[in-house]
Amino acid sequence: MNSFRIILFHTYLNKFKTKSFLITTLLTVVIMLAFTNINRIIDAIDKNGGKDKVAVLDETGQLYEPLKKQLGTVNKEMKLTLFNGSENDAEKAVKNGDFKGLIQLSFNAEKLPVAKYKAMSIADSGVYSDLQTSLQQIKTMLAASQINLKPVQLKMLYEPVSFEKMALEKNAKTEEQLNQARGLVYVLLFIIYFAVIMYANMIAMEVATEKSSRVMEILISSVSPIKQMFAKILGIGLLSLTQLAVLLSVGYSSIKHNMESLKGGFFDAFGFSSIPMGTIVYAVIFFILGYFLYATLAAFLGSLVSRIEDVQQMITPMTMLVVGGFMIAMFGLNKPDSPFITVTSYIPFFTPMIMFLRVGMLSIPVWESLIGIGILVGTIIILAIFGARVYRGGVLMYGKSNSYKDIKKALQLTKNE
Repeated sequence: MNSFRIILFHTYLNKFKTKSFLITTLLTVVIMLAFTNINRIIDAIDKNGGKDKVAVLDETGQLYEPLKKQLGTVNKEMKLTLFNGSENDAEKAVKNGDFKGLIQLSFNAEKLPVAKYKAMSIADSGVYSDLQTSLQQIKTMLAASQINLKPVQLKMLYEPVSFEKMALEKNAKTEEQLNQARGLVYVLLFIIYFAVIMYANMIAMEVATEKSSRVMEILISSVSPIKQMFAKILGIGLLSLTQLAVLLSVGYSSIKHNMESLKGGFFDAFGFSSIPMGTIVYAVIFFILGYFLYATLAAFLGSLVSRIEDVQQMITPMTMLVVGGFMIAMFGLNKPDSPFITVTSYIPFFTPMIMFLRVGMLSIPVWESLIGIGILVGTIIILAIFGARVYRGGVLMYGKSNSYKDIKKALQLTKNE
């Protein structure tokens, strides 16, 4: 047991001290802080405080005030300024950076508004789209007045049809809860996906590196290969939990500190304002089980190669399984209750992401999630027993190895010991 503990902490500390790990963690923390402070960064960089200033040349003398009032309901961050100079002067002001753009207002032959928008670039579609939407409302009201439509009649004409959605299933999520769950599950799926790929690859590279440097020959003389495999899996597992703990702690603290400025929009839509504790618990459970599933697979695949250059080729099918599970989960975000998603959630290599998707998006019975967890645990145990046998013989194999036929050779070597 002492040798197991030594390898475990050696793997953990050795990876923890590497420059790549420290730099990756630091960069991710910086990106996370920048993301959660995005409003403050925009305000600090933008000389207009994040507000777009647009000059208005109103040739009618009647449209500026209605446009300004209507725009306030569409985009409160845009500021309109009535420009009293000539068109050339207004264009110069835009070129000098005093205004984001210039909108010229006039009437056509039917006394309805027409507009021309000028800017240094029309790449920012949000500005002129909001202006066009606001002007469209004004045009509708003017047209209605010309054909003597009363305000009540106009309201009835444009009032959205009543369309109520009700779920008959007991404890089913509301539309608002589904939208929030969809965003939250989307983010957590990305975390599970990238973490599993990154740390499973790290284990395979660790084993291959030791074999290529012949360190493995020294280790197997004093510690059994099985102890080595599980010590490395747990060591990298602790490393992943350490990194995620740092990132999640920083992210949570930053979001909590900036909660007032982040209210509404993206963070509310993604469910960050009210994260259900049950979703977090399931995310942790399926992340840990998904890690051990793919880590065990990566460890014995890494033991089959003698050169670091062969690692990626050997673990490519494993990576494709992770990618496949993620792509199915992305499809399931819009159809989480489809039979295809239900069936694939019980396939072990897809369960960590797809069963978590169903738990987060639907109100499924507890026994279904427990079956998924049981399938994962059973698969991990079977894979660990088989993987330990392959690993035990694989670490003794040297030379060019890039074929899955080497699994048979590794098992043969284990039997001959």
